Amino acid sequence: MEKMILNGEIRNRSEIKMELEDRGYQFGDGVYEVIRIYNGKLFTSEMHLTRLIESASKISINIPYTVGEIEAQLKDLVAENEITFGTVYMQFTRGVSPRNHAFPSTDVTPVYVAYTKEVPYNGALKPGAKAITIEDIRWLRCDIKSLNLLGNILAKQKAAEAGCFEAIQHRDNMVTEGSSSNISIIVNDELKTHPATNLILNGITRQVMLKICKDLGVSYQEEVFTLEELMAADEVIMTSTTAEIMPITAIDGQSIGSGEPGTVTRQIQQAFHAEIERQCGHVIESIVK
Repeated sequence: MEKMILNGEIRNRSEIKMELEDRGYQFGDGVYEVIRIYNGKLFTSEMHLTRLIESASKISINIPYTVGEIEAQLKDLVAENEITFGTVYMQFTRGVSPRNHAFPSTDVTPVYVAYTKEVPYNGALKPGAKAITIEDIRWLRCDIKSLNLLGNILAKQKAAEAGCFEAIQHRDNMVTEGSSSNISIIVNDELKTHPATNLILNGITRQVMLKICKDLGVSYQEEVFTLEELMAADEVIMTSTTAEIMPITAIDGQSIGSGEPGTVTRQIQQAFHAEIERQCGHVIESIVK
């Protein structure tokens, strides 16, 4: 039977009940993370869990566990559910209290849940995907990985309706990020990506990508770029936990560069796969070039 975590304890999913007045359910008052599982091991878990606690702190939720304690619990959950390749989702809400916009006047205990999901994986380099551009209508604290995702959902739905994988958002003609990813461009073999301000989530895959660029000797700048620069780029990359390193080969119906994944993107993809294997072990016999 599939197991979940509720407030630090692994229990059968069928046994778990959530309270109606949980502030996460009524207000989206909470934070979350998603971690990839390769070979039954958590990838970049310390980075994810550090960000989780930082996001919670920014909205005055005190998570009563350390990074190490949560990591140990998640490892036990992955083992219980016998997940080889997949994801683990976790969230902390502010807790249960009578519905009121203001924080509870008395102390409440955060509600913590986590569950796993199987995701097939073969190690192949991601092919090109299509995207659209859309105005960024979200709030101004996108650095917090909160449960409030309605703006992201509406953008992703527009992409789906257009037959595309992602929606690339912009404010005042300046590209911010995707609906569920970070966006980078490559021009003349140099990568440019939006700086980690309040206008984007500082993605874990984005951070790994920048370290890879440093290791590979690929020049990069954390600098704002325009829609015009996006459309004129030689290569465009979206990065996320679930999509990993994904080339964007067409935007708003226009091909990017040659319309195929670019050379620098492929180098970064291969190095990212090597980092997965370094942390989680050998995952496939061969990798598609």
